[in-house]
Amino acid sequence: MKLNKNKCKNFFQHIAVALAGIMFFTSCLNRGTKPLNETPTRGDIRITIDESFQPLLEAEVFAFTHLYPNAYITPQYKPEYDVIEDFMNDSVKVIVTSKTLTDYQIQYLRESLIVARTTTFAYDALALVTHKENLDTLINYNTVRDIFRGEITNWNQINSKSNLGDIQVIFDNNGSGNIRYFRERFELTGTLPSNFYAMRTNPEVIEFVSRNKNAIGIISVNWISDGNDPLSLSFMKKINVLAISHPSLGDRTLYRPYQASIYDKSYPFVREIYFISRETFAGLGTGFIQWATAEQGQLIAYKSGLVPANAPMRLVEIKR
Repeated sequence: MKLNKNKCKNFFQHIAVALAGIMFFTSCLNRGTKPLNETPTRGDIRITIDESFQPLLEAEVFAFTHLYPNAYITPQYKPEYDVIEDFMNDSVKVIVTSKTLTDYQIQYLRESLIVARTTTFAYDALALVTHKENLDTLINYNTVRDIFRGEITNWNQINSKSNLGDIQVIFDNNGSGNIRYFRERFELTGTLPSNFYAMRTNPEVIEFVSRNKNAIGIISVNWISDGNDPLSLSFMKKINVLAISHPSLGDRTLYRPYQASIYDKSYPFVREIYFISRETFAGLGTGFIQWATAEQGQLIAYKSGLVPANAPMRLVEIKR
């Protein structure tokens, strides 16, 4: 029996079209769900991180990826505003920030069938730093508030014997979580006072303050909290860290942003660090978050000089 060549050709064309359709349908089903070969300890992802927390997250990513050699995590460090934008635009599935999503942002994601999961990771503080030759290192809370409100603009308003001049308030950048924190804390609206100046990063703030006697800088304590990190130690040699009173504890006792005062929040400018995920499956991002908020990851936060969210702190009182 002879086969008609045209019929045979048409038969195989139909088979090819059907197979292509099956492959296309299968790829559509996989979109938005688990990519092939990705697990909580294997895969290749990018995460966006607030630049304030770069030292801590570099240590976390390094430890996790060396423990799991098939896990590839590329961290991107950006201002807080850009971190949130990346998340809302679906550029990344996981972010690290000190800002929770707004109700509007949560609802917007839900309408797209995305559930954003927020996990507290650690506690950080915002440190106020000055030039090494500035001897005014003890400041009460109300003085800090008045500086941010533009009511105190010269160092002799803090100390009548000061030889310094106009106060320069230095922060990392206009999209940062550092200045956003103080805007909310002191209910600042509109433009900042004219003596406020934006750099680009926390290290740039430290460098500027170290060269300018009139400056007072705002940085995440994460950049100066690790007593075993050469970079952190080098920064500490360049600046003073101010001790500040707590508004509800009186002006007679002042606190620096050390672990103990972050833990009990006697230091007034403490904030939480969050992981926020929009993964729709238990992928590498989920695995990293679970590891970072468990024992090993929390120990890294503790050794970095911050306060872990899920590990107990041991406070020791020394009596003389």
